[in-house]
Amino acid sequence: MSDQTNERKIEHIRAFDIDPDIERDRRYFDRLHLIHRALPEINLTDIDTSVNFLGKTLSFPLLISSMTGGNHELVRKINKNLALAAEHCQVAMSVGSQRVMFVDKAARSSFELRQYAPTAVLIGNVGAVQLNYGFSAQECQQAADVLGADALYLHLNPLQEAVQPEGDTNFKGLAEKLEVLVSELRVPVLLKEVGSGLSPADVELGLGAGITHFDMAGTGGTSWSRIEHHRRLDPTENLGLVFQDWGIPTPVALRLSAPYRTQGCFVASGGVRDGIDMVKSVILGASVCGVAAPFLQPAMESAEAVIEAIERLRKEFTTAMFLLGMPDVASLFGNESLILEER
Repeated sequence: MSDQTNERKIEHIRAFDIDPDIERDRRYFDRLHLIHRALPEINLTDIDTSVNFLGKTLSFPLLISSMTGGNHELVRKINKNLALAAEHCQVAMSVGSQRVMFVDKAARSSFELRQYAPTAVLIGNVGAVQLNYGFSAQECQQAADVLGADALYLHLNPLQEAVQPEGDTNFKGLAEKLEVLVSELRVPVLLKEVGSGLSPADVELGLGAGITHFDMAGTGGTSWSRIEHHRRLDPTENLGLVFQDWGIPTPVALRLSAPYRTQGCFVASGGVRDGIDMVKSVILGASVCGVAAPFLQPAMESAEAVIEAIERLRKEFTTAMFLLGMPDVASLFGNESLILEER
């Protein structure tokens, strides 16, 4: 089991090298056009991009989204470089699924990141479906403790599990188990999809379970269905390709979550690829924006390469705020009057 789980992590990373179409690049955010201000009446250098998230201050609303973890030197290098960059830039970071550390103790070191990011927001990650396969509050708390996490993602990935050869597909009764888990953990729980989006019904079930943070993770970016297609056992099986674009586009998922903004905090991820996408996400009600795939290759190189990629996003985000005449992130949040048109 441990060798299989670790190898799966590496297969996921290698899939990006052999198939560029895993990055779907659907550009759903491009359908939103914003109102340009020729007289923004603000000084670019005065713009405040900081936000509060999980009790800490981020320099701008960026979360390095979940990617990987496991007993492999490449995986350890990726996570270390991401953590160092998150600390340097004062942005948040979440790790990939920590299930692997329970089947291979050597994988724990890939999640021991607090030493590299002593003050940054760090978020652990466990598959919610594992609550139906033997996981309890004890394992979930352990995952958070190993990371020194500020919170724990419980990710929902029914499509990926359905396509995956060894997928765990019993999602029955999870909402009730989530409610029990939330009451037992010492850290906040965030509910997260992995690329197909959370619906209003999902958000309502989460709120009912006591969860107040939701990562919408809509379709438009990385397709985990297509990644799992490369791991199929039957070469004639095309299920992963058929469903590669299945789900709710991230901007649509954010719009659908609007009635719940007073009850929950929303993260926009899935197809967020530049600072303009980030600004549009905040306008649509996201408090933080998650980005993953654009950081993968830089993280294989160095922390400095990741920092460079983050700083590009920051400059794009700040420039877009300037061109909208918005002095701070609070003035952007939920401000749909900034949308000129949708196509």
